[in-house]
Amino acid sequence: MAIAMAQLTLAHQSSYGGPPSNGGYGHSSTGLPGASSYVASKGFPTSAFSSYYPVPSGQEPQPALYDPVLNITYPLNLTNPDTIPDHDPDPEYFPVPIVSLAALDQQSIIASVVAEVGSVISSTSFGSNCSQCLAALSVAKSAAQLAPELVPQMFVDLCVKYKFHSNATCEEDFAADTFGAIWTQVLAFADVAGTDGRWICNSLSSTFCPFPGVAPLNVTSYFPSPKPTNPKVWKPSGKRVKVLHMSDFHIDPRYKVGAEGNCSSSLCCRGNNPNTALPVGQIGMPAPPFGAYKCDTPYDLGLAALQSVATLTGTSKHDPLAWTIYTGDLVAHDPQSQLSRAVTEYAEESVYSMFEKYLTGPVFPVLGNHDSNPEAIDAPHSLPGNLSQQMSWNYNHVASLWRLNGWIDDAAEAEAKTHYGGYSIKNHYGVRMITFNSDFWYKSNFLNYINTTNPDVSTSFAFVISELDAAEKAGERVWLFAHVLSGWDGSNPLANPSNLFYAIVERYSPHVIANVFWGHTHEDQLMIYYTNNGTVQSRDTALTAGWIGPSVTPLTNLNSGFRLYEVDTGNFEIYDAYTYYADVNSFSTLNATGPTYKFEYSTRDAYGPAANWSSSAPLNATFWHAVTEAMEEDHSLVAKFNTFQGKSSVKSPNCTSEACAEAKVCYIRSGSVALGRKCPQGFASVQSAYTGKNF
Repeated sequence: MAIAMAQLTLAHQSSYGGPPSNGGYGHSSTGLPGASSYVASKGFPTSAFSSYYPVPSGQEPQPALYDPVLNITYPLNLTNPDTIPDHDPDPEYFPVPIVSLAALDQQSIIASVVAEVGSVISSTSFGSNCSQCLAALSVAKSAAQLAPELVPQMFVDLCVKYKFHSNATCEEDFAADTFGAIWTQVLAFADVAGTDGRWICNSLSSTFCPFPGVAPLNVTSYFPSPKPTNPKVWKPSGKRVKVLHMSDFHIDPRYKVGAEGNCSSSLCCRGNNPNTALPVGQIGMPAPPFGAYKCDTPYDLGLAALQSVATLTGTSKHDPLAWTIYTGDLVAHDPQSQLSRAVTEYAEESVYSMFEKYLTGPVFPVLGNHDSNPEAIDAPHSLPGNLSQQMSWNYNHVASLWRLNGWIDDAAEAEAKTHYGGYSIKNHYGVRMITFNSDFWYKSNFLNYINTTNPDVSTSFAFVISELDAAEKAGERVWLFAHVLSGWDGSNPLANPSNLFYAIVERYSPHVIANVFWGHTHEDQLMIYYTNNGTVQSRDTALTAGWIGPSVTPLTNLNSGFRLYEVDTGNFEIYDAYTYYADVNSFSTLNATGPTYKFEYSTRDAYGPAANWSSSAPLNATFWHAVTEAMEEDHSLVAKFNTFQGKSSVKSPNCTSEACAEAKVCYIRSGSVALGRKCPQGFASVQSAYTGKNF
C-alpha cells in the first residue's frame, strides 16, 4: 500500500502563521481558508500506524494497535470482520439483593412475579395503558430487589411471550450481557409507581404512557449568584484563528470490503449482515473500500478525511489549527451483543492517535453515547456501592489518553476521571473549554429513569455551573460543548435536564458563554437559545447559538464532512464557518483515486445577504435569528439549509412544503425538549423520507 498523496485542484495558498492584512486569518486567493478540494490517493497511508496485522488483499487495514494507557496490543480477533463475536464478555453489575435467598427461593420469586405480571397484562380492569404498565412495573420491582441476577432472563421471557419485540430483539434489549443488567438496576431503584415509572413506560412505548412533560424548576436555587446587571461586553481583537469541529467519527475496524452495503437492518458493510431479500450468499451492493450510506467509517475514509484537513483549512505543523473540538462518538454502531469494553477502548485509542498524528494544535474531545459500554450507559455516582463506579474504567482511560496526547493538563485529567469525562480547561488562546457527559440526559441511558424529578442526578450540571460561575468572576469567555444536543425536535434528551441546561445557558449568556457545540445527529444543524426560556423569540432575546457538527460517518444516507470556524481571539465569536464534505454516492465508482473532500459552503456567504447581516458582525445568535426571519419570508433558504443538513447528500429528502419550512424554523429556535416538542414533528432528520404532515 502506497503512502497517500494528495492531488490538489487548487494551489494551497495561506499565510495563516504570519500576520495577514485581515488581522491574523489567512485565506487562499479564492477567499477560502485553503484549497477548495483534496483528492485522497487510492492507497492506504501505511504511516498512519506503526504496525499491522496481515489481511486479505483488498480488505481494510488492521493496525496492531498498542494502547499506552492499558499497556496492551489489541488482538486481531477483536476487529477481524470474519470473527465478530456474538456476546459481551464484560462484567455484569446487579443490585445487591435486599435479602439473601437460596437459589430455589429466588426462582420461586421469579415464577410468582411472571405469573402476576401476566395477570396484569391480561386484565381489562385498568383505566389506561399507563396505569397497566405502572402496575406491571410495581409487581416486577420485587424480583429486582430479591433475585436480581435472574431478572434479565425474566425480561427476555416476558418480551418473547407477549411479543413486545421479535425474539432476537428481545435478547438484544434485555439479555444480561446487553441491557438486562442495566434494566434490573432501573427496576430496583426507580420509583416505578410514580414519575420514574411514567418515564420508563413512555420510553418502552409511547402507547404505554404519554410523555410526562417538564417539571417546574426553581432556577435560582441552582446558581450561586445572580446574573450581573451590567455584564462585560466583549470586543473583537481583529485577529482570527482557525478552529476545527469534527464529530461522530464512528470508526469501523470490522468493515468488510465487498460485503453487503445495502443490508436489511442494522449496520451494513459487515460480513455477517446480508440483504435478506436476496438469495443466500448473493451481494446486491458490494461495500466499496471508502464506505457507503448505510455503513460506518472504514479506515480508508477516516484517514482520507483527516489527511484533507490541512490542505482544505490551509494549516500545517508550522501554521497549525488554533484548536479542535471533537463532539463525540468514536465507536461504530455495532449491535450491543458485538460490543465490549475492549471495542470501546480500541476505538478511543485508534481515533485519538489518528487525531494526534493528523490534526495540528490541541484537541478537546467529549464522550458520545457510543463511547461507553453498554452503549449510552453511564452511571451516576449516587447509585449504591460499586454500581456508582461501574463506568469508571472508561473515564480513567480517555482522561489518561487525552493527557498523554498533551491536550489537557493534570487538573483537567483529574476532573475528567471524576466528572464522567467532563472537564474545564483554559486553552492557550485564553478561552475556557467546559465539557460534560450528555449521556446523563440522553433517553437511551436507561439509568436516567432513576429519580427523574431531579434534573441533575449525576451533578454534572453542578460542575458546569461551578466552572461557569468561576469563569464569570475571572472575566473569562467560555465554549461549552457535549455530544447529545439539548433540543431541536426534542427527541433525544430527557425534558427536565434539558430545561435546566437552558436555564444555565440563559444565566451565563452572552457575557460568559460565547458558543455552544454538539454532535450526535450526524447532520449539519443549529439551535438558538433565547432569554426567558424561549417564551419570546426575537433578535433582541437571542442569546447564544448551538452549533451541531456534521459527522465523518456517512450513516445513514449522509455524506461525510467536517467544519472549520473562523474565530476572533478577542471575543471568541465565530465570524465564518466553512463546511467540507465527500460525496459518498461516488465511492462505488472510485478506481484510480480515493475520496474527494471539498468545500461545500460558507455560512456567512450562504445566509448573510438574506439576513442583511453586516460583514463585520459575528455569526452569533442574533445573526441566526435574523436568518430564520429570512427563512420565513423566503423558503428557498430553508431548502438550502435542508441540503446542507445532509452535507449535500443525494439521499436527503426535499424540504419544499410550507409545513417543512415551518418545522425547520421551529427546530432552529428550539434549544430544549419543551420547545422542540411544540414544533411540527416529522421533518427533523434528512436520513429518511419525511413523515410530517404537509399543509
